[in-house]
Amino acid sequence: MKLRALLLATLCVALTGISAAAHAAPACEPDKLAQKYPSLVGKTIRIGMDPQTPPYVFRNANDFNKVIGSDVDIATAVMKCAGLPYSFFLGGWSGMMPAVIAGQIEVFWDNLYYTPVRAKTMTYMMYMQAATGAMTQAGNPKKIAGLDATSCGTTFAVGLGTVEEVAAHKQDDACKAEGKSGITIMTYPDMASGIRLIQSRRADIMMTDLALVDSLVSDHPDQYVRAFKIMTGFQVGAAVKKGKTDLVNAIADGLQVLQATGGEKKILEKYKIDPSLQLPTVVKTD
Repeated sequence: MKLRALLLATLCVALTGISAAAHAAPACEPDKLAQKYPSLVGKTIRIGMDPQTPPYVFRNANDFNKVIGSDVDIATAVMKCAGLPYSFFLGGWSGMMPAVIAGQIEVFWDNLYYTPVRAKTMTYMMYMQAATGAMTQAGNPKKIAGLDATSCGTTFAVGLGTVEEVAAHKQDDACKAEGKSGITIMTYPDMASGIRLIQSRRADIMMTDLALVDSLVSDHPDQYVRAFKIMTGFQVGAAVKKGKTDLVNAIADGLQVLQATGGEKKILEKYKIDPSLQLPTVVKTD
């Protein structure tokens, strides 16, 4: 009986070891690209970004042809972890999603919020949460305090196809339902266009990502101020066209390694983004 018990204990230990190995945390193994992500061998991953979205992606002041930022650093670390060659495809933010769907780029990686509508055509690898900031001219001349009565009768600039555009339309409806003047909504295709609307005073508020707003205000305190912020509960991730299983796994694995080693939080801190915004990596397909 003692021998049998010893054999059973040994077997349990062995099986536990096998189970642990099967569920081991991902590791950076760039030399094992062909084994782990075979369909990606020989490919260069094109990553779509808008170079006018600080602190996520922006041009290096010392080298205009080079982009830097938190999403640049995170994407770079993930691609190197998988052993994947990569390049950055730069353009207007609103054009990146169509470019992914059309196969012009493989990844949209630039402060991209998850929405169920977007997830109908793309798979997300989530890694942080987001909030919305509202930027206005220094001194907040219209005294706008939020998406409330103080916003009625003003002009909002919002990114085309963004969650901020939806929020602005919702508040416009609320203003009108109360018998007040509605919100005039102007959409912009990229950050530079939105900023110009505030600079020229054609718009009173520019609603976009909170960290981006705070970065602009910090760099230009004589021109801009944050009027208000909204903790939206939205999540941010990199996205690829549905069906790209190996690429999804490569990005998700790399993000998990980066988070486990504290790398993502260090990158967020480097660009003055609250590191508590990090979220455990999750793949979302719908």
